[in-house]
Amino acid sequence: MIKRAVEEVFGVKVEDVKTQNYEGKTKRVGMNVGKRPNFKKAIVKLTADSKAIEFFEGFNA
Repeated sequence: MIKRAVEEVFGVKVEDVKTQNYEGKTKRVGMNVGKRPNFKKAIVKLTADSKAIEFFEGFNA
């Protein structure tokens, strides 16, 4: 589903998708204990002949 969505939205060819599930951290403020939400991260690898995603152009890593 992630592969299909990225190909449709950005118009690129996706070679591989890997996902990571992150558990939310427990945080305290004084006596109050809370928890940050869980989240999922997707790592998308594009094919060699695919164009770059324009959103990330100009970012200096």
